[in-house]
Amino acid sequence: MQSTILICITAVTFFAAPVLPVRLAAQDGTARANKPKRHHYQLIDLGTFGGPDSSTQDEQQVLNSRGMIAGSADTSIPNHANACLFCSSLFISHAFRWRNGFLQDLGALPGHNSSGANWITDGGLVAGFSETDEIDPLVGGRQMHAVLWKNGHITDLGTLEGGYENVAFAVNSRGQVAGAGFNTIPDPFSFLGTQQRVFVWQNGIMQDVGTLGGPDAGLLGAPPVNKGNVEMNERGEVVACSYIDSNPNPGTGLPTVDPFLWDSETGIHDLGGFGGTNGCAIYLNNRGQVVGYSNLPGDLTAHPFLWSKPGPMQDLGTLGGTFGFANWINESGEISGAATTPGDQAVHAFFWKNGVMTDLGTLPGDLCSSSQAVNSRGQVIGQSSQLCDFQTDRAFLWESGAPMQDLNILLVSGSSVQVSNAFDINNRGEISAIGVLPNGDSHAIMLIPCDENHADIQGCDYSMVDVSTQVPVRTVAPNVSRPMLPFSLWRRNNRFHFRAIHPKD
Repeated sequence: MQSTILICITAVTFFAAPVLPVRLAAQDGTARANKPKRHHYQLIDLGTFGGPDSSTQDEQQVLNSRGMIAGSADTSIPNHANACLFCSSLFISHAFRWRNGFLQDLGALPGHNSSGANWITDGGLVAGFSETDEIDPLVGGRQMHAVLWKNGHITDLGTLEGGYENVAFAVNSRGQVAGAGFNTIPDPFSFLGTQQRVFVWQNGIMQDVGTLGGPDAGLLGAPPVNKGNVEMNERGEVVACSYIDSNPNPGTGLPTVDPFLWDSETGIHDLGGFGGTNGCAIYLNNRGQVVGYSNLPGDLTAHPFLWSKPGPMQDLGTLGGTFGFANWINESGEISGAATTPGDQAVHAFFWKNGVMTDLGTLPGDLCSSSQAVNSRGQVIGQSSQLCDFQTDRAFLWESGAPMQDLNILLVSGSSVQVSNAFDINNRGEISAIGVLPNGDSHAIMLIPCDENHADIQGCDYSMVDVSTQVPVRTVAPNVSRPMLPFSLWRRNNRFHFRAIHPKD
């Protein structure tokens, strides 16, 4: 299908040799001159359902304003030999909803099946997927259906036009659900051989939102080449990406991909691009502002974008290199993402506000970083990587006017769990993250700031941390032999898809 080699370029795979960290001078100078005190954070291990691991998604709303978290946790039951397409844990895992110290097992569709949660609303609605007992004849594994949990009850949202695979990625407070799945129409560009589409479900009706002219829409490409997300806001607007026609481009053998915005009144709208053959939306806010990435002409470069009605797409630039992506936007239009530094020598997290992109740098001793989310207070969370492999990670918190801070340094003393990745932060400063236990197991964790908004929290240390006197904590790599929730890992580790790349000297 492809006449030349396709290369996935990510925050993980930009580099072929050791590199040196590069920071903007102004940012570094400010950081060294200003060493503020920070609040402690209490770490809460959300645990599992008897198995080794638990996790939450990235680039999804898995933490709401009420401090509720949605994710997935292993049971002690060994997984099936014919587990669903994205059920890669060694154990059957179940979706959970956590609140105030209680880990609620949301269960799965009837049978011994796995499930996972991708989104939670402020009212506690949870969207995700569940296996069924039926086999998908195209892949030989159990079928995966989009599901919605409400008041502890699971609803099977079904599939598209008799298809076998469907996943819900987002839900809003009105109970509208957005996701992606496969129908049964043959398609040469789909890795399952049938068309992939984006759907909206409401009140028992699943609607295919269509495409921009090509056969497919959604998380395009064969695993692990997923390009972007399917997201929905409170207004019912949906963003993703779509082939614009069925004409393969020279070199890739694939049609051009553009980001789109859909709403129930005007339908699907092409957001455009920067002249390359690939681009996708990753997130949107409740004002209808969209962020993502788009290739430039020649597909050797990709830049992050911001789209606001009525358009056109705005190029946010990079940190001096040729690649970048935006993956979160808050209600004020502030954006977080990651981009390469001059010469593509490193990838750094960035914060964008009012036309200015700030290089957030890395934690001491690390080479790369990538941000995950930004809240209404301009607090950015993400991970900093020692080797740019994003397996040797430390979670960070960044606030304007202060250097990037290792969240492990801010923990209340006594925890043996090390925080490797931070995925979501709400407007109260609470953080959903991943912690690595001494034995290498990975658990979903909650970090609660010991501040004026969280008075009388048991176990909190309300003294301030002098970060200038602290020694950074090096986290151990998680146990990668038991991968959890590959949607999250694929989106994080496979952001770009390029036709070619210039060789490095």
